[in-house]
Amino acid sequence: MRFILRKVILASAFGAAVALAGNCAMAATRVNVPFNFSVAGKTLPAGGYNLVHEANSGFVTLQSIESNDSYTWLLTPGPAENDQKVALRFDDSEGKHVLESVQYGSKITPRIDKKKSIEMERDSRGQ
Repeated sequence: MRFILRKVILASAFGAAVALAGNCAMAATRVNVPFNFSVAGKTLPAGGYNLVHEANSGFVTLQSIESNDSYTWLLTPGPAENDQKVALRFDDSEGKHVLESVQYGSKITPRIDKKKSIEMERDSRGQ
């Protein structure tokens, strides 16, 4: 009986250690956006947001502190000289702010606002 109890206690301790190690792999940074902006066609309010970087999977998630809104993107290699920089980049057209990309350290998302990206491609081809 003591042998089984010891195994249960060790297994619980191991599980707690693995859970803590998994949490350490995620880095979160709080950002304050001073204006309303849109992501994926949805308008989000000005305010506090968390950027959570999941280092093991290469994803970054933008989470609203005020609501349940969250958006996740895959990070790709970006500017290596800015390995500590965390930034949200916005396109400001017609008085509206649209989230363009997210940089987390030396990684960055591809262009988020697809419609604008398609328009830029058409312009570059002279159409």
